[in-house]
Amino acid sequence: MANQATSPLFQPLKLGRIELANRMVMAPLTRNRAGEGNVPGDMTIEYYAQRASVGLIVAEATQVSAQAQGYVSTPGVHTPEQIAGWRKVTDAVHQRGGRIFVQLWHTGRMSHTAFQPEEKAPVAPSAIAAKAKTYIPGVGYTDTSVPRALETAEIAGIVNDFRTAARHAIEAGFDGVEIHGAHGYLIDAFLRDGSNHRTDQYGGSIENRARFLLEVMQAVTEEIGADRVGIRISPVSPVNDSSESQPQPLFEYVVRELNKIKPVYIHVVEGATGGPRDNAPFDYEALRRLYDGVWMLNNGYTQEMAEAALKDGRGELVSFGRLMISNPDLPRRFRENAPLAPLFADAPLYGGVGPHGYTDYPALAA
Repeated sequence: MANQATSPLFQPLKLGRIELANRMVMAPLTRNRAGEGNVPGDMTIEYYAQRASVGLIVAEATQVSAQAQGYVSTPGVHTPEQIAGWRKVTDAVHQRGGRIFVQLWHTGRMSHTAFQPEEKAPVAPSAIAAKAKTYIPGVGYTDTSVPRALETAEIAGIVNDFRTAARHAIEAGFDGVEIHGAHGYLIDAFLRDGSNHRTDQYGGSIENRARFLLEVMQAVTEEIGADRVGIRISPVSPVNDSSESQPQPLFEYVVRELNKIKPVYIHVVEGATGGPRDNAPFDYEALRRLYDGVWMLNNGYTQEMAEAALKDGRGELVSFGRLMISNPDLPRRFRENAPLAPLFADAPLYGGVGPHGYTDYPALAA
């Protein structure tokens, strides 16, 4: 294992208009801890501030509109109260020397009428229900609702929701945004032939299915600058009933077109999210060669794997998920070769009341 002087993990990196202290990133992690009105609260401030030593925090998936919600107690960035709540988070992270983006999210068909304005059906590229569940307070886990297919004329409004949310994120003090183009949510559902059966200009060919993603990216980069916008993709992850018959040509087209828009990074989930990295054949190196910007690697990376990937030039940043939950001082633990703390067995990853499993993971003694 490399020491701090030789490890590429601890080298600084210029990312757009900001400087990162190291190459480690906190991946966006849904924790279902938002308060009333889907506003991040005091514990969320402490949770992110505790992790400010990582090069970049990508804050959890955050709704771009009321329609975008699919799960209980997930934050938004579309009301004044939500923006003000996030401002306290970003101020705390910046006061500790950290950098923080927020992931912008529309859950699409991964939702339920219980979360939708006027309890209407969720929206999707096509009226195909996902084989997935969501949690409803007082009811428990239940199947996601059958969505309705978006009318062609409605799509521009959702593109604008992402544009507006990006502006709100900057108002809230974030250093930038990551567009959630992964995991079967609305943008990813448009991409994939398993969930997109449209016959208009947003369906059919790869070029048409990628249109919504590219329109969102164009709008957001125009609004806040491409040097403050990243995107996350998950080419072969089956999470949330995602399926695609030709992932290689689809994502090569997507990355080739993204390279023209010049987002500041592309964040790639390799393999099955939180699961096997080799669940399906895919040539990630081919994608990497199509993109000139910062490449962020994700899914199951250990320190050794991350250092090897950075040394080999397979990427410039590596994001860590569950390790960042249980080790708020993960960069220090890596530097000092200190033991890594496991997740608490008696605390949920999603939801919960009080600090246990959220803000009470201990850091190393000073």
